[in-house]
Amino acid sequence: MSVRAWIWPRTGDGPFEVTQEGRGAVIRVPIEGGGRVVIELTPDEAGFLAAELTNVVG
Repeated sequence: MSVRAWIWPRTGDGPFEVTQEGRGAVIRVPIEGGGRVVIELTPDEAGFLAAELTNVVG
């Protein structure tokens, strides 16, 4: 499976959050030094990420 996520430049400060926008999920990840990285995933990509995270953290 090929995972292609859209990554936008840093946005304003804020908490880690995941929202449903349009047909996909948007993840906003706070980064050290301020701001957040915004990543948009399709439903397939979000499912793949969930499975991989489950494998790592149980």
